[in-house]
Amino acid sequence: MKRTLLLWIAALCAPAGCFGQIDWENFLAGQDMIWNRLPEAWDEAPFLGNGSLGSYICREPQTNALRIDVGNNTVHDHRSDDRGIHGRCRLMISHFLLHPVGEIRSGTMRLDLWNAEASGRLSTDAGTIDWRAYVAAESPCIVFDATAAGGERDFSWEFRPENRDSPRHQLGQKLGRSHLTARDYRPNPEAQVRESGGTTLCWQPLLEGGGTATAWRVFGSGAHRTLVVSCAHSFPDTTALAKAREAVRRLDPEELPELEKAHRAWWHGYYPQSFVSLPDKKIENFYWAQIYKLASATRPGGGLLDNCGPWLVPTPWPNAWWNLNVQLSYWPLYASNRLELAQPLVDAVAEHLDNLAGNVPEPYRHDSAALPVATDFELVGACVGEPGSEKAQVGNLAWLCHNLWLHYRFGMDDSILRRALYPALRRAVNFYLHFLYEDERGVLHLKKTYSPEYGSAEDCNYDLALLRWGCRTLLEAADRLGTDDPLRATWRRVEERLADYPQDERGMMIGKGLPYTRSHRHYSHLLMFYPLYLLNADQAGSRELMERSVEHWHGIPGNILGYSYTGAASLYAAFCEGDRALEMLDGLFTRTLRPNTMYRESGPVIETPLSGAQSLHDMLLQSWGGKIRVFPAVPERWTEIRFRNLRTEGAFLVSAVREKGKTTAIRIESLAGEPCILKTDMEHPIVKDGETALEPIGGAEYALKLKKGESVLLTAGGAPEPPMRPVAGPGGNFFGLK
Repeated sequence: MKRTLLLWIAALCAPAGCFGQIDWENFLAGQDMIWNRLPEAWDEAPFLGNGSLGSYICREPQTNALRIDVGNNTVHDHRSDDRGIHGRCRLMISHFLLHPVGEIRSGTMRLDLWNAEASGRLSTDAGTIDWRAYVAAESPCIVFDATAAGGERDFSWEFRPENRDSPRHQLGQKLGRSHLTARDYRPNPEAQVRESGGTTLCWQPLLEGGGTATAWRVFGSGAHRTLVVSCAHSFPDTTALAKAREAVRRLDPEELPELEKAHRAWWHGYYPQSFVSLPDKKIENFYWAQIYKLASATRPGGGLLDNCGPWLVPTPWPNAWWNLNVQLSYWPLYASNRLELAQPLVDAVAEHLDNLAGNVPEPYRHDSAALPVATDFELVGACVGEPGSEKAQVGNLAWLCHNLWLHYRFGMDDSILRRALYPALRRAVNFYLHFLYEDERGVLHLKKTYSPEYGSAEDCNYDLALLRWGCRTLLEAADRLGTDDPLRATWRRVEERLADYPQDERGMMIGKGLPYTRSHRHYSHLLMFYPLYLLNADQAGSRELMERSVEHWHGIPGNILGYSYTGAASLYAAFCEGDRALEMLDGLFTRTLRPNTMYRESGPVIETPLSGAQSLHDMLLQSWGGKIRVFPAVPERWTEIRFRNLRTEGAFLVSAVREKGKTTAIRIESLAGEPCILKTDMEHPIVKDGETALEPIGGAEYALKLKKGESVLLTAGGAPEPPMRPVAGPGGNFFGLK
């Protein structure tokens, strides 16, 4: 509750005028998802969550019932004899079915973002059932409230535990696909259901101890009843039973209004941390759905943002995937000024460095670490192969460290460098160092490694980019921490003498001797352009090379899928090509996005829509290379845009207004007192509010000297500051089922 109060104070004390109040309830009502017919799957349905516990609500297919799913992103298997995808995977839990008296004829639903609750009406040939549901923001409870009319007062609930075996294994058996199944897989024990003092308990044990507990009570009787459900997981002990039972036992019907009040207060404090409004209302709706989704899927103390979030269904991907998925999922948290939601990723690395070391072959564990393609939430996975062998995918940990670097740079908290980034990145780079060799010209080359989802090659571009970035970042981090690391000279030598990126007339290759010749959804071979910015818009020749590379990448059809479009949007945005960025982002909407903004490739992979939110950030605000770039890649048709308190590297909060195709106001607040260089197309910017001077340094760039806690407002020609309000545009409530 303390955090909620602080967020409320921050929202209520925002400066007046240009950066004053937003009517959040009314604004977010235009972002809500609306269903005029009943969804029948997780990727059509309204979804709810509190960072650990989650639920989605839909009609159960081929059944006269409404499904209320129970999910928890901290629940996974812990098999010691299987470190791989099946032995350490996420596990499904359970669901409830609301059985009406009559036959379902129709139904409506609404996902209310402002209050983070879903509601609807189920219409049958006997009457109606009005319902409302939320996952309590600060309590481990799902609340589902139902009120019947007509002949529906005798509706009933049914609890159904899920199969507790690996969802990947289950899917492989169902589809007859042996590559998804595990040889000699041992099932987990059956669920145990019992009554305990007015509370019903389900215990789902695991083979090696521990398990998952689901507890529930029903308050009320007759036409109005409320189902309250809690779920907890523990390993190797059984303490989850007591946690789940007590969560619902200590609730009385009279306390439910207070539970709901606290839930709404948390969400009402969450949204005002930043504000974005666009003339394209479909993209605006999509963006705010992702901001809602992020807080539903991850919180401090909760599980990692894996492929599914708390809404697990049968899937080939019931783990944390590290060759792209987790990294993309976290990106929008940094610019949207929601760093606290990314804390679980920092904590996972800081707390499990030993497990990361255990993912490399034994001879290298003394100084190295790596991430395989997939792990559990404690970063335990199958051993990564040595470079020089087939499918030695060794760059995933270095890429994860780039996320930690962004978290540090956007907050300037040195403890992140000290606890997590520096020790993890040092070990990731050390693993590479064991496999470098020098040619007769003194150039350093990397033995054969695997470019995600494509193939193996020496001087693989995926790894060259990450190794070069890793050495450069370790040097900068060591300077920041004042560390006299004995490897500094090695890192400098590698950065200076590492081989150039292999390329041909069509752009970047996968690696030496391996051109890009078949359709490939991944942009692993293009990381030097984005997100690493090693080759960037400030360098002559980089734009043309990027364009050739992206056009060739997308020019081979067949496997260009969701994040292929969001990746290309961010790549074009990195080079200030707003119209091309929007064209690519539109590809996500026209080809792959589901009605509730979820996404699937054989199963849920939530990183794709989340990375779409980051593509939008990249179009509105960039801060790589020590410069704040306001509206760097805005499409020509977006003549009006407003955003408030987006965050940049160096820990600045930036707000800006664009009117009639021109930037008219920018406010910058320094949270850490770091150097500030602004790049803007604003005509004749003048300091309207603030003590600092604006120093032109050429190329539409200006230096600002801001102390920690200071802010400055710039307007075009010193004009009055424009209002911060939602941008007008046609339509709204684009998502759901119509």
